[in-house]
Amino acid sequence: MNTTRLLCLLAVLAGAAAATTVHAAPAKACVPQFRAGWVRLPPAPSTPMAAGFGTFVNDCAQPAAVASASSRGFDDVSLHESVQVDGVNRMREVEKLALPANGQVTLAPGGLHLMLMQPKQALVEGASVPVTFKLEDGRSIEATLQVRKTAP
Repeated sequence: MNTTRLLCLLAVLAGAAAATTVHAAPAKACVPQFRAGWVRLPPAPSTPMAAGFGTFVNDCAQPAAVASASSRGFDDVSLHESVQVDGVNRMREVEKLALPANGQVTLAPGGLHLMLMQPKQALVEGASVPVTFKLEDGRSIEATLQVRKTAP
């Protein structure tokens, strides 16, 4: 009889442990964010490119990296950096943008920035531009950038 009670008790405890495991909420993965995003209004509506700015905030304990960017409002979106070479400002594409753990990376005029090429419609002040940043690990950051004449 003691053996039967012990087996019943073990079965109840095993069932409770399994139920706890099944119903436990999965841990939410930390994903970096893109904040204060804006696009500089081009000088003419027919301008084939625009520049985008803002700040990546990675409050996560692990570093991340942006591998690409896209927008349904543009044919091509890429990360660029303005650098000075032999006294001349030049732009070069950034293949991968590292986002340090518990850190920030700012895209600003004269430095890192988004190149938004071939808009599907003319940009107007106050419009919203959706951008998706694809992380190296396959996750995405969804952002909305505001079209502005000047920096916020």
